[in-house]
Amino acid sequence: MEKSLYEVATPCYVVDEARLTENLALLRDVAEKAGCKILLAQKAFSMFAVYPLIGKYLAGTTASGLFEAKLGFEEMGGETHIFSAAYLEHEFDEVLQICDHISFNSFAQWQKYREKALAAGKSCGIRINPQHSTQEHGIYDPCADGSRLGVTRDNFRPELLAGIEGLHFHTLCEQNSDALIETLAAVEEKFGAFLPQMKWVNFGGGHHITRADYDREALIACVRRFKEKYGVEVYLEPGEAVALNAGYLVASVLDIVHNGIDIALLDASAACHMPDVIEMPYRPPLYHSGKPGEKAHTYRLAGATCLAGDVIGDYSFDAPLAVGDKLIFEDMAIYSMVKNNTFNGMCLPSIALQHCDGSIETVRRFGYQDFKGRLS
Repeated sequence: MEKSLYEVATPCYVVDEARLTENLALLRDVAEKAGCKILLAQKAFSMFAVYPLIGKYLAGTTASGLFEAKLGFEEMGGETHIFSAAYLEHEFDEVLQICDHISFNSFAQWQKYREKALAAGKSCGIRINPQHSTQEHGIYDPCADGSRLGVTRDNFRPELLAGIEGLHFHTLCEQNSDALIETLAAVEEKFGAFLPQMKWVNFGGGHHITRADYDREALIACVRRFKEKYGVEVYLEPGEAVALNAGYLVASVLDIVHNGIDIALLDASAACHMPDVIEMPYRPPLYHSGKPGEKAHTYRLAGATCLAGDVIGDYSFDAPLAVGDKLIFEDMAIYSMVKNNTFNGMCLPSIALQHCDGSIETVRRFGYQDFKGRLS
């Protein structure tokens, strides 16, 4: 792993096929034992070069809009699910052509598209909001006060359920099974009366199923109990769990400056190439590094854009950094390629796949035309 990663041209996302396969095997095992179906949530990971591999383990894809739905339909197949907070009228006919399950965010949207969706033979659902928060990150909490996502019990319209076959909820973010169990209790309390008339219930994403400390047995028992009680098909749609710890962002040191602290400027940018570092915020793991002051030499790692806050984080190293050194950021498969941008004209990192034999295949390179092509 180490030698070949240090040889790639930077910046470059590298997805580890072996680790990805380990995650997929765990997810398939959970699905088989729980008797549920697991979908890839493409909003976290959309490297379609590995969709044929993912399709061997998962039931299909879920999308947040037409473009993601088309990608899953074209590149993986299987079941194609979609949820959008609000569908675009001029896109909906195409949505009907490729999606099997369509979830609506409001009864107004359901009424608007009901006839078309049912005429096309689609399985339709309503997203519900159990109004039970299990996390503190407001930006990622669909149950936060004033949330636009999902129908609350007070706004639920039982008289409009004719034609609805499923309920969908998504409330978690990087959480363990205890949060799902707690949320399910709220779902049953508020919407339990409607569950027996459903064919399926989608538990959404945010389940960190492939994390080392995740209680998979509790998840399996939870899903089995729910299925047996209500006689429904259960779907899970994790994104992070599919590619968790299965990718890297390899970067090079361009320059080192000093202003009260040593600062290493990289060809990778937090603002452009790992936006969640600023948005969450969080400090991404870095191979062979320590916390500030833990090792002999501490540096602030930053991008080369004009944004003063383009800072990845403070790290320490056994030896001083030098121009040309390569650094390997870990857990960079998820919410990286799908969220990156070309602010300041920064070039997008290449995308590569590290095969199980250790060899690295560059899948895609980017350049000026990718920057220019999204402008006018």
